[in-house]
Parts: sequence; C-alpha cells; structure tokens
Amino acid sequence: MKNINNLVISLACISLAGCAASVPAIQTTETPARAMPTLVLEEPAPEIEYGSFTEDQLYEAIVSELSAQRGQVAEAGDSYFDLAMSTRDITIIQRAIQFASVNSDINALLQLGMLWAQLEPTNPQPQLLLSIQFLESGAFEQAISHMSRVLELGGDMDFAVLSSRTGRLNPQLRSVLIENLRRLKGEFNNQTSIHLTLVQLLAQNGDFEEALTEVEQLKDNTDLTPNIVMLQSQILQNMERPAQSMRVMRSGVARFKTDKALRLNYARLLIQNEEYDQAQEQFQILVEQNPQDWETLYSIALIDTQLENFDSAIAAYIKLIDADQRADESQYNLGLIYQEQDNVEKSIEHFRQVRIGTNNFLSAQQQATRLSIQSGRLGDAHDWLSQLSRGQPRLEVLFTTIESSLLIQEEYFDAAEQLLDTALNKFPNEMDLLFARVLYFDSQSDPQGSERDLMQIIRMQPEDSRALNHLGYMLADQTTRYEEALELIERAIAISPDEPSIIDSLGWALYKVGRYEEALVQMRRAFAAFPDDEVASHLGEVLWALGRFDEAMGVWQDALETDPESPLIAEAMERLQVAE
Repeated sequence: MKNINNLVISLACISLAGCAASVPAIQTTETPARAMPTLVLEEPAPEIEYGSFTEDQLYEAIVSELSAQRGQVAEAGDSYFDLAMSTRDITIIQRAIQFASVNSDINALLQLGMLWAQLEPTNPQPQLLLSIQFLESGAFEQAISHMSRVLELGGDMDFAVLSSRTGRLNPQLRSVLIENLRRLKGEFNNQTSIHLTLVQLLAQNGDFEEALTEVEQLKDNTDLTPNIVMLQSQILQNMERPAQSMRVMRSGVARFKTDKALRLNYARLLIQNEEYDQAQEQFQILVEQNPQDWETLYSIALIDTQLENFDSAIAAYIKLIDADQRADESQYNLGLIYQEQDNVEKSIEHFRQVRIGTNNFLSAQQQATRLSIQSGRLGDAHDWLSQLSRGQPRLEVLFTTIESSLLIQEEYFDAAEQLLDTALNKFPNEMDLLFARVLYFDSQSDPQGSERDLMQIIRMQPEDSRALNHLGYMLADQTTRYEEALELIERAIAISPDEPSIIDSLGWALYKVGRYEEALVQMRRAFAAFPDDEVASHLGEVLWALGRFDEAMGVWQDALETDPESPLIAEAMERLQVAE
C-alpha cells in the first residue's frame, strides 16, 4: 500500500466519490426567492467495493486523521487502534503505533506490536518495538527475548538500552538477566553491545572481578573503543584501584585524542583524585578543540577558582557572561572571588548582577546586602532590595527578613527595629516578619516582646511548630514556667516529630520538670541527629543530674574537640562542677 498520507488522500477521494454515486442528485428549476429546490430521485447506484476496507472503516480513518489535526490525539489513537485490530492492515497498524507512541500508551503498543509481528514474522521492526516496550514496562526477560529475535531476523539491536534501566533491580533478578546475556553472547559473538551490557550488569551486581575478566575478553575479541576504556576504568575505581583506573584512562586519552566524552571523564577522574592541575590541562585541550564548548570553559573557571588562579578564572567567567552562557553562575562566582580579594565594590556589583529566578539569586542578594551593611552602607543596601522587590510583596517580605537578620548580626539594632516595625505596619500580622522581630527581641534580651509576637503567631497558626518550639524553649530556659513550656513543646513535637531542635527542647523541658530519665532519652535522640555544642551541653547536664559524671565529662570534652571556643560547654562545665 502507499504511505499513510497518500492513503488518507485516497480514502477521502473514494469516500467522496461514493457519496456522489449513492446520494440522490439535486436539480433546481426557476423558483421564487426562498423557494426550496425540487428533489429528483434517480435509480439507486450499485454498492461500490473498497478493496479490503469497508466504507465505515475508510470513514473512520478519515475522521481519526481530522481528530489528530484538531489536537484530539488521544481520540485519534483510540480510533486507529480499533481500526488496526479490525483491518489487520500493516499501514494502519503502523499509523496506530505512531499515535500510541505519542500518547505513551504502552498497552496499545504491546498489542499492536504483537499483531504486527504475527502478520510479518520475518520483519525485525515489530520485534524491536516489542523489546523497547517490554523494557519500558520493566519486563526485562521478555525484552531480551525480543531483542534476540531482532538479531535472528538480521536487524540491529543496541543492548545498552537494557543496562540503562537495570540499575535499581534486585541482584537476583539481575542475575537472571546476566545468564540470558551469557547465552546470547555465545549465540551472537560478533555483537559487541551484548558483551558490553553483560559487563555493565555484572558491575551493577558488584561482581567486579568477573566484570573485569569480561572486559579483558572483550578487548581481545574486538577493537578497543572509548566506551570500553571508560567502562574498564570505572570498574577499577569501584574495586578501589585508582592508580590502575587512571592508567587506563590516560592510555585511552592518548589513543583517542579527539573523543570528548573520554577526555571529559578523565578530567573528572583527575578532579576526584585532587589532581587539579592535570585536570585543568585536559579541560584546556577540550576548549582548544572546541572554543565554544562553554560547559568545559565553565569547568576550567571553577578549577581556577579552586586553585586560586583568580586572574584566569575572572577572564573565563567574563567570557561566559559575554556569550550569555552560565552567566548568572559566573556573576555569582565573580562576586565570591572579589570578596576573597577584599574588593567590596566589585563583589557587590557582581552579586547584584545575578538575575531573579536563578539558583543563586537569593544567596547573591544576601551576600551583597551583607557586604553593604558591613561597610556601613545601610541606605544603599535597603534601597537596592526595595528596588528589586518593588511590586512583589512576597519578595519584599523575604528581603526584609534577610536585611533585618544581617542588621542584627552587625549590631545595627535600632535600624533593624525600625525596618521591622515599618514592614509590619505595611504587612500586619505577616508571620515571617513577626518571627523576624522575635529574633530582634531575642537579641535585645526582651522575652516579653518575643513572647508577645510568638503568641500572635500561634493564635493565627496553631500548628506552627517553629513558634511553639521557640516559645516553649524560651520559657523552659529563661523562666520557671516549666509545665507551660513542656505543653508547648509537646504540641510542637506532635507536629514535627523528627525535628532535632524540637527533640532537644523536649529533653530540656523534661529535665527542667525533673523527669531526668525521659530527658536523657530525648537528648540522646537529638544529639545523634544533630551533635552541635548546644545539644552536647544539654546532654552533659542531664547526665550530670543523673550522677553519671564521667559520661557527662566525656560528652563535653568530645564537643570541645570540635568547637574549642564553645561558651555553652564552658558555662555548663563551670557551673555544674562548682555546684558539685
């Protein structure tokens, strides 16, 4: 048959011809305006034969194509599937497969593939279709069966598609596939992709020695390729033989000088082994081979940054910005470089060039604001953030919390208070702003102010575990309202049961009410999840209260090894040992 487009055109013409022959002719005579024409019935035309198609089937094909043109692809696919099953016509089956592929209808593709293979048993194409669909559905043994059938029928089959989907299989199922591949390797010993896939599955199963043996056999029986080099190197890496892995890659790069993927993997391997200078050489060769390989140029810039070759890094980043390639990442990294060089002006300039909507946008604005505030340019910092967030209330609130936090860190307390009060006048009861003001009150040792805003947050959002925990811990640590504190923290832990800071607060409140054993359980949980100096000071204090002095001292001493300047550990040790 002709291709499907010609078929549809033919169908349309035949259908129209059939209608002309079978529908009564319309004849008109001179009649006054608005008069209806006179119908003259002719003898019925004989029924026209349409080959292997019925007239209904032809009509269905045309309607399906028109549905597809109107964007109703799912409906067209359903119609063509039914038509393929009823006509068993190869061209219609192939058209139905196209629609099923667009619709990602795996069930339809499998049924159509089976029908096609039944009608054309010597054609490798339906076997290829079936193998791919079984792979997609995770039926790997069936997929291998059809993949081997493709080869038997003289078709081409890349078995690498199998290994790309088997990384998460359990080892038992993967072992079954390995045995199938061994059998196929014996039957089709000229098919390199079968051998390569066997190696990859062995490596996925952790059978590295066997995988390495198979690689050596493969190298003896076929021409060496970059893929084989990379596979052997990766296996050696997995076997913790980095020197051999590096030798394999070095030899491969020397042999396949223009293979980008091989050289790129070699450069990455050098980076893993912290051989940055040699990695830089490989990236430089890649750029020389392709001056517009922007990703490689960006890699070079990153390594130069790591090696503190700042002049080279700056030149590369500027080139990327000029080409609008990795521009925002380059602006951000330039900001970091100039910050490292104490060039505050240029650092701020580049941080502010990072565009909204990109990964580093918020971090860049935070860095620029920090540098401006640290250099005493509070007005400039505020004006820039105001300009950037104009007309975007959510961004304005976020920037206010960032700016206030930085002002507090740099001890510009009056400016932080004014900023937050102004923002809350504009956005009353905005919870993020209220919490930011809580942090300001905390910095001023104003528990009444903190409690007032925290209670306002809890009234508006009773399930805010952050506010419940903050208020509960503050009451447990700074007042004698221990039972009230415990109640708040228990509400918080019910909402966020795995949050280390809340677990620590719960342990601290339990300690304050004298439930030491329960407190110890929670403190150990918190310390296991987040072993910082504050949790260590609490854990040690609970152990001390239980009379386990040596264990408490051990916890504190371990914490001091990590953070020798911790005031929390020093204060707890001094206070409790004096009390003892």
